[in-house]
Amino acid sequence: MPSLGELIAPRRLGRDFRWLLASSWTSNLGDGIALSAAPLLIASLTSSPLLVASGAMMQFLPWLLFGLLAGSVADHHDRRRLVMIANGSRAVVVTALVVFLVTGHVTVWIVLAAAFLYGTAEVFADSAGATLLPMLVRPVDLGIGNARLQAGFLVGNQLAGPPLGAFLFAVGSFWPFLVQILCVSLAVILISRIARTPVPAQEPRHEGVRARPIREGLHWLRHNAPVRTLVIIILVFNVTWAAPWGILVLYATEHLHMGAVGYGLLTTASALGGLVSTGCFGWLERHVSFATLMRVCLSLEVLMHLGFALTTSPVVALVIMFGFGAYAFIWGTISTTVRQRLVPLHLQGRIASVNMVGVFGGLVIGQLLGGLIAQTWGLTAPWWFAFGGSAITLLLVWRSISHIAAAKPVIADDETEAGGEPGDGGAPLRD
Repeated sequence: MPSLGELIAPRRLGRDFRWLLASSWTSNLGDGIALSAAPLLIASLTSSPLLVASGAMMQFLPWLLFGLLAGSVADHHDRRRLVMIANGSRAVVVTALVVFLVTGHVTVWIVLAAAFLYGTAEVFADSAGATLLPMLVRPVDLGIGNARLQAGFLVGNQLAGPPLGAFLFAVGSFWPFLVQILCVSLAVILISRIARTPVPAQEPRHEGVRARPIREGLHWLRHNAPVRTLVIIILVFNVTWAAPWGILVLYATEHLHMGAVGYGLLTTASALGGLVSTGCFGWLERHVSFATLMRVCLSLEVLMHLGFALTTSPVVALVIMFGFGAYAFIWGTISTTVRQRLVPLHLQGRIASVNMVGVFGGLVIGQLLGGLIAQTWGLTAPWWFAFGGSAITLLLVWRSISHIAAAKPVIADDETEAGGEPGDGGAPLRD
């Protein structure tokens, strides 16, 4: 019978993957602690809804401002070292915030500035970190590798971190951020144990994009139909998803009459659904094609919106949210795996950053639309908008999904390999 360690991080993925996994899980726990502690801190300093909302916007704004730049930087420098520097910067920012808290000189403007600086460092950490897995494992193992990384996000960021952050904040306002510093610092130490990752060799650029690395990434994306379509799908589905999600607290408390605790249970049910699906992903990957899984996940999303638009039952809402967490985890793992398999190694950072800019851009657009729609037509109207928009999008891309899942990466003529046998941390590098 395989050990627990073998089940979580199979030996064939190598020691370096285990260091990456441990670093990612630790960092996600710290982020989960801040996920509840930061809004509580802002709310304790101001009663202005605009300032409270501004704290959440600090999560999106750095991606929109610096996302493409961060992807380009990741493609031209040592990615492991970039993650270490960016996470170290995050620890410094939170340390400064703790000093203000302990000395009693903190203001809401200081917290918002810290949130923006922290979010900016996180953009560079995540852009570089997203490129490490394809450098450490074989393409065939990307699915299980992404599933394990996603599991850490669900446990640390969504389940364990937020309640721990709220508890620590009740003990003392600086305690959750002190623990966050320890988590982020430990993540730096863990990822430093990975063997040095080489800077990917750059292919000759097209004449029109010479010396413009960001434009080079966009040029590649524009001419690669499978990845381009995948990015568009993610953008549009984030718009339709964010429209009702932005008013979920009002929907839960005023339409379903679940109260504040019930609203919390909805988000917890989603995380639990994702956690359950982590144990099923390996079997699904072996027995069901990616094209089928992608179609099923997107179809369930359409039905989820319809279910929320129709139901008035808190129990039904909890069941739907549990299912949402399960299929959303599978979709996220598959879409990331497909993109990583298709994108050349030297462009991983830039294409991943374009994807993330689309994700956060979709969230901003969707939440704005959702608020306007709900204010005009009621709290269920955003769900009807999401149902119609996602259904139309799915019909338009239904046939394209097969091409996305079956697409093969374009390998350069001067392809080289680095690494070695499975289990020693090496993997083919595509130049």
